[in-house]
Amino acid sequence: MLSRALLAGTALALSLAVGAEAQVERREAGQIVYEGVPTTPAELKAAVAPYYNSRTAYFEDWLPDGSILIATRFGETNQIHHVKAPGAARTQLTFADEPIGWARVQPGSQRFLYPIDVGGAEYYQAYLRDLAGNEVQLTAPKTRNESFQFSKDGKVVAWAQVTPGDPNYDIMIADPANPASRRMAHDGVGAISPEDVAPDGKRVLVSRYHSAQHSELFVLDAESGKISPIGPQGRKIAYAGGAFIDGGRAVVTLSDDGSEVQRPVVIEVATGKVRDLDPGAKWGAEDFDLSPDGKVIAYAVNEEGYSKIVLREVASGRLLKGPELPLGVLTALKFSPDGSKLGLSLSTSTSSGDVWSYDLAGGTLTRWTHSELGGLDPAKLVEPTLFRYPTFDKRTIPAFIYRPKQPPAQGTTGGKLPVIIQIHGGPESQELPNFNPRRQSWVNELGAAVIIPNVRGSSGYGKTYLSLDNAEKREDSVKDIGALLDWVAKQPDLDASRVAVVGQSYGGYMVLAVAGHYNDRIAGVIDLYGISDFITFLNNTEGYRRDLRRAEYGDERDPKMRAVFEKIAPIKMSPKMKKPMMVFQGANDPRVPRTESEQMVAKLRAQGTEVWYVLAKDEGHGIYKKANQEAVRTVEVQFLKKVLGIGR
Repeated sequence: MLSRALLAGTALALSLAVGAEAQVERREAGQIVYEGVPTTPAELKAAVAPYYNSRTAYFEDWLPDGSILIATRFGETNQIHHVKAPGAARTQLTFADEPIGWARVQPGSQRFLYPIDVGGAEYYQAYLRDLAGNEVQLTAPKTRNESFQFSKDGKVVAWAQVTPGDPNYDIMIADPANPASRRMAHDGVGAISPEDVAPDGKRVLVSRYHSAQHSELFVLDAESGKISPIGPQGRKIAYAGGAFIDGGRAVVTLSDDGSEVQRPVVIEVATGKVRDLDPGAKWGAEDFDLSPDGKVIAYAVNEEGYSKIVLREVASGRLLKGPELPLGVLTALKFSPDGSKLGLSLSTSTSSGDVWSYDLAGGTLTRWTHSELGGLDPAKLVEPTLFRYPTFDKRTIPAFIYRPKQPPAQGTTGGKLPVIIQIHGGPESQELPNFNPRRQSWVNELGAAVIIPNVRGSSGYGKTYLSLDNAEKREDSVKDIGALLDWVAKQPDLDASRVAVVGQSYGGYMVLAVAGHYNDRIAGVIDLYGISDFITFLNNTEGYRRDLRRAEYGDERDPKMRAVFEKIAPIKMSPKMKKPMMVFQGANDPRVPRTESEQMVAKLRAQGTEVWYVLAKDEGHGIYKKANQEAVRTVEVQFLKKVLGIGR
């Protein structure tokens, strides 16, 4: 039985929390709910809006006639468009309220498949649509569907399906001409998904993802449902993607077996024998495509965050001439149906992102789209500088810094710049030097230096670096931010007394942890859908993600790991969090549920910490609708101006 003293203390805490909530002003505008947020000045809205008027074009797929599909935005959300030739008009094909950012052409036809969800809940339904607008639903209602793969003749489509609360995906098969033929080909275990369909349409290459450091490959007999493992057994290997070659007798995939980084290999299905196409690779491959005849592989290599395309003969591994790309980040890569061209899209720090093709025979790059910057002055856009800083265990941490070309007068104090540190999510993601209107707005509208570090646990720097923050080592990545604060304090042009930290998802956990450990060294925090308590997060995240997150963060059912979570939970450090905080949450987030944000907000308000809380009723894990982006990003700038003392 609880003691009277404990009951009285609990009642007092609850009354304080209720009292704090009662004093918070609440208002709604469109789909956004604001709590404790001052009204945004009209002039600030006008200054920030152009950054979100810019457009980006993403290559999606080739049609049989050599025209292409792209994803781009002309209204509120990204939709699928048809482009007939380089420089031709973008003809919009889908007109949904929800964003559509992915499409795949059914081989040999004018039809394409695209997935769409509702309100960011990520329960994707897939539709087949032709250029005339005729459409049919392929997938079953109330299921989540992903990883769609067509056979080479377009007569079979395979995908992964999961139902609410179920951690196990199933492999589905259908004839695209008859969606009613949809059936389960394999009752799966874990995060299993198709990678390719063999030329005979009867076998499916399947992967099972355990963690960023471990996945498996299988061949599925689509008629019997039996799966057989391929490749080396008995050790952890991380694979990425996969495609049949030689009539299904071998598979090309990316593998980190025996290496720090993933590179392309060929695996014989019958024997498991492996042939390395890029032995001794220094930088990791992240995506690839095969020419239709299986003779050439094109793959994207990540060199310190910048993308490079490499072409090789599959039979010999011989290096072929590839395109010379501007410094930027590749967002798509695919061979044309006749194998003569590569379709690709690329984003740079100072251009919003466009679609190109590369002619293999002629060695020429051709630009297909010219995306607008939305009224931004390209001369003011900033290219970041790569640097490394030392951390507590003598490692060096890679990071990019954006410095304003001409800092506005209100952005300086004694010639020093305020600093915004943005921390990525994942945690296995990587901050990249791509076009980012948010960072550019911070640089130009606030006169701030923006630093995007890739702390331990980030991808792109080898599997050892990737695993340095696992389980009980979680807070070592937080120490990397402490070391970055030390570095900032030593820079003659940066103001260590005016530092804000910003992060989303796992990056949200990071900034909350920074607020707990380094409160006296920061001016404010922006937490977007961050993890405030790993135990409640793991209990409440969607079923299909729970075991995958346990593999990365640790298993809360293990008493030793639970004790670690109890110690490092940001919500337990809330008494140390005195600096103002802005919290954003998508109401329909299946990954980090809104309860993670709202329990943090309630705890901070109960202790008297200033909190601005912003909720988007029609978003999930991220902000994908233009009106919502403008609204939330403007509040971010407003908050940063306040905590960094800009414009006083």
